[in-house]
Amino acid sequence: MIFKQHGVTGAYWALLVASIIVGSAATYYLAPGRQASTIVTITTSVKTAVSPTTVSTTTAEFLNSTNTTTASGTSTTLAVNASLLGLNPVAIYRQASPSVVTVEGVQTNATGSMTILGSGFVTELQGVYYVITNYHVVEDVVGPTVTFSDGNAYPASIVGTDPYVDLVVVSVQAPQAEFHPLQIGNSSQLVVGEPVVAIGNPFGLSGSMTFGIVSQLGRTISESLAGNFAIADVIQFSAPINPGNSGGPLLNADGMVLGITTAIISSSQGVGFAIPSNVIARELPTLVATGHYTLHSLMGIAGTDMTYQLAQIQGTNVTYGVLIENVTVGGPADSAGLKAGIETLEVQGNQYIIGGDIIVALNGTKIVDLDALSSYLQEKTVPRQMLIVQIIRSGQTETVNLVLGTRPPPPSG
Repeated sequence: MIFKQHGVTGAYWALLVASIIVGSAATYYLAPGRQASTIVTITTSVKTAVSPTTVSTTTAEFLNSTNTTTASGTSTTLAVNASLLGLNPVAIYRQASPSVVTVEGVQTNATGSMTILGSGFVTELQGVYYVITNYHVVEDVVGPTVTFSDGNAYPASIVGTDPYVDLVVVSVQAPQAEFHPLQIGNSSQLVVGEPVVAIGNPFGLSGSMTFGIVSQLGRTISESLAGNFAIADVIQFSAPINPGNSGGPLLNADGMVLGITTAIISSSQGVGFAIPSNVIARELPTLVATGHYTLHSLMGIAGTDMTYQLAQIQGTNVTYGVLIENVTVGGPADSAGLKAGIETLEVQGNQYIIGGDIIVALNGTKIVDLDALSSYLQEKTVPRQMLIVQIIRSGQTETVNLVLGTRPPPPSG
């Protein structure tokens, strides 16, 4: 259905708002292979929130008001570019869409070759332009190209990669006029409920924009490209994304990049994940200078979220924290004297290794679960830094000093 631009009533705007919030019901199909996405599993429970206290968005004003006359002759005022929840999608799209690109390449395996397609966006470092996208979009591809919003395509080369956060920096052999860099914002200022938009190329439909809110912060997701390590401190949002959106920007009301859309849960609706923009700000200079990022800290444990049932078994009334199930021999936790579980037990249909220490705080910051622990390590620590780890051992509170190690090189494709 196509609505005429003139003579619309208030019902049209109500329908427009509802349609944006609900999302499109249409399904698009492409030839196999012309997609780039990551389907993830959540590795921990979803009961925890990271709660920053400042909002990074400013209220967008209504623009270009026009007078219209209803059938009854009553004069009303409609906003042509109505804002939604303090966010003006029209203005954001006009500003940001020239920066969003299509990243494409050919991937070959034992069964043949396929074209991999994803999204990306332009940024700038010390006067040089780069394209940011997800590592899984370009993993093992040959002949990568970048197509700008005007349709012009150019050869590209990989400058730096970090599979541990699904990030890659790409250089493009294009004229300077093609580059329209977006500003990288401070993702630590995001709050749950803040409106955001995602722009990308779902199913090859270039320049598509969707609207939603930040659903939660500090999530942890699991991707095979990161090996056995979780990708931590991830943004969960409700703007619909699909295969091909990977690598595109997640933008706030000011049109600033607050995340990189990276993953969905299979068969979900409105459950998307983005790598926070602070990862870009932290890693971009190193990735450009060296091609790699090697400052991911390592604690050397495997654990699970505490529950009421586990607390009863462990003999404590502390129902939050991380129960240590395994400790890497010779790793930082082992050297610090942290204790792993000693007995495997089935609790409510799940297998746990019980009897180990329970981590409840790091440097005085309460650790509610694995999401909180992983996010703290990702955002607040570097290798060789000392942590004061507060634990529950045999029902008693103790503190342990732990010197963080460095993760090994990420697994190759």
